[in-house]
Amino acid sequence: MTAEEKDYKVPFSDYAEDSFVEKRSKFTGRLWRVETAEEAVSKIREMRETYWDATHHCYAYILREGNLMRYSDDGEPQGTAGMPMLDVLRHAGLVNVCCVVTRYFGGILLGTGGLVRAYTKGAQLAVAAAGIQQMSRFATLLIACPYNLYGAVQQILPAQDCTVEDVDYGADVTLTVIQPVGRLDALNAALAEATAGTVYAEQMEVTFRGRRVQ
Repeated sequence: MTAEEKDYKVPFSDYAEDSFVEKRSKFTGRLWRVETAEEAVSKIREMRETYWDATHHCYAYILREGNLMRYSDDGEPQGTAGMPMLDVLRHAGLVNVCCVVTRYFGGILLGTGGLVRAYTKGAQLAVAAAGIQQMSRFATLLIACPYNLYGAVQQILPAQDCTVEDVDYGADVTLTVIQPVGRLDALNAALAEATAGTVYAEQMEVTFRGRRVQ
């Protein structure tokens, strides 16, 4: 299986945020689902322009294409913000994600360890607010069957992890079905057994679809 065929995880929500206060400094973690570096850079720029009076806008983003990873401490001591945020995203297994943690300084120094904990928490809260969905490959199948076998076909589908998306009642009943990739042979074997070899599923296309896992 190539890298392009493997399952992957992305934020469930297009955008999410959460905030907390640590020793009078306010930290707000914001997270987006993005597809390109240009999108990620645009979100970072938007935060800097919108919250121009903030002390820091530290960020991290990961893109599936090219396994691209970028981060910035944005003026905080080296290694105390961007890398801890990137570690949170990597630990969650996320790609196509951009996270910015904005800090309004409250006048009390947090120290190196305190900063690492704060920026880690900001990213963790943003990830939790967004949720996570797993993207897996699913096949779209067409199943045409006579009306007298429709009931038998319907009974087979749930056990074969199939979801019916559409039913067309024409000369035959034609079902549009979604099934995880790799299950087609088992489905056709079950259909053949139940219909005396008269009904089979035909694969039309394979696409990635999301399912919330967190």
